[in-house]
Amino acid sequence: MNRYHPNHHHGYHYQHGHHHGHHHHRSGSGGAVWQQQQQPSHHFQYYQQPPQEQHALYQEHYHYQRRRSSEVYGRRVQQQKTCMIPDDEISRKLPKEILLRILSYLDVTSLCRCGQVSRYWNMLALDGSNWQKIDLFDFQRDIEGPVIENISLRCGGFLKYLRLRGCQSVGSQSIRTLAQHCHNIEHLDLSECKKISDVAIQPLSKHCAKLIAINLESCSQISDSSLKALSDGCPNLAEINVSWCNLITENGVEALARGCNKIKKFSSKGCKQVNDRAVIALALYCPGIEVLNLHSCDSITDASISKIAEKCINLKQLCVSKCTELTDQSLIALSTNNHYLNTLEVAGCAHFTDTGFIALAKNCKFLERMDLEECSLITDATLLNLAMGCPSLEKLTLSHCELITDEGIRQLAGGGCAAESLSVLELDNCPLITDATLEHLISCHNLQRIELYDCQLISRNAIRRLRNHLPNIKVHAYFAPVTPPPTANGPRPRYCRCCEIL
Repeated sequence: MNRYHPNHHHGYHYQHGHHHGHHHHRSGSGGAVWQQQQQPSHHFQYYQQPPQEQHALYQEHYHYQRRRSSEVYGRRVQQQKTCMIPDDEISRKLPKEILLRILSYLDVTSLCRCGQVSRYWNMLALDGSNWQKIDLFDFQRDIEGPVIENISLRCGGFLKYLRLRGCQSVGSQSIRTLAQHCHNIEHLDLSECKKISDVAIQPLSKHCAKLIAINLESCSQISDSSLKALSDGCPNLAEINVSWCNLITENGVEALARGCNKIKKFSSKGCKQVNDRAVIALALYCPGIEVLNLHSCDSITDASISKIAEKCINLKQLCVSKCTELTDQSLIALSTNNHYLNTLEVAGCAHFTDTGFIALAKNCKFLERMDLEECSLITDATLLNLAMGCPSLEKLTLSHCELITDEGIRQLAGGGCAAESLSVLELDNCPLITDATLEHLISCHNLQRIELYDCQLISRNAIRRLRNHLPNIKVHAYFAPVTPPPTANGPRPRYCRCCEIL
């Protein structure tokens, strides 16, 4: 049987030849049958029309159904459109400036999603004014250089803050493009971008005079040449971090200090070639320094720290951990000149004694954080004076201060700082600390964390009692497995429990 379906989806079919079955009337061998299948209530049939009339009738119904289908489709499309706000209607309801202001509060991921809504939203989302601050560290760390170049071209003069921390595929060419197009950049974080070299810093110096802060931590190819370039072209620089840039020497730091005398934050952690000459240059040319990190710059002495204390009277945060040549002279100089000091990190400065810290406690009333790890000469006298003189003390590290006893902790807990401010106390490897220390700390209502690793005289019961009084406290302690006693009937086990575990 030969069947022809001109518009099957509209419910009609045209059949040639004999039609069998009791559901339809027969019209003979040359007849034709029209049947509406979808609406039984309008069922109709035509029989034995002449061929011309048959063809005309077919054409009439065919075009009728096409028109009807087109109208239905048009209504459906219109209904769908009414569920969405057309682009021109968005622009009528809210001015472009308002929409841009709203989008300016979104992060990178949200802006990219908005850009997929429509062409108009794409234009709004990718407008340079929305990309003044970009942080790709939390978005995608494995981006390639062309991404940064595209961002630079799109944002242009709008871009002020760019954080590329850990984007190790970004090279100097991308930063050169950034410098050429984003002249208003103020904050640039390139830390851990291993491919960045001095070649990238030269154009920043040339084109980005408004640069305020730059982070070059762990950019191991950066040398004194970069610091010299920044000193020549970025006079407004206030923050710089060159930690672990091992090629930096006193020559680069001195050049930087001479050209950028607005520096307030300087960090050269791990830069072994930063010495007294470099630090003294900072003191002389950058008296506004408030934050200074010289961690592991182990060649510096009391001479440079005393000069910093004398010239930088607004110093608030100082880290000289692992600067093993320093003595109490540095602490006394700080206590004399830097009364607004709030953070002091001196871990590993084994020459410091009670004398220096007692002087600090008497004059530096705003101390909040102190790291005294491995200051092995200090005793309970330091804690007594800190308790009386530093009411704002929040975090105190005394790890490996092996002369500290329960009496020192009792004095600390009885001071104003413990009751109101103290939240973190680290006592790792303080062998004279016993359960009595935890009894004294019960009165420290704000204490949130205490470190007790290798405090052999602390028991589980004492920790349990402390937690009963301070249910939110985090106690970090370690108890070695007990070696089993020798059995009465047999020989002592060859291995103790520790050895068995290992």
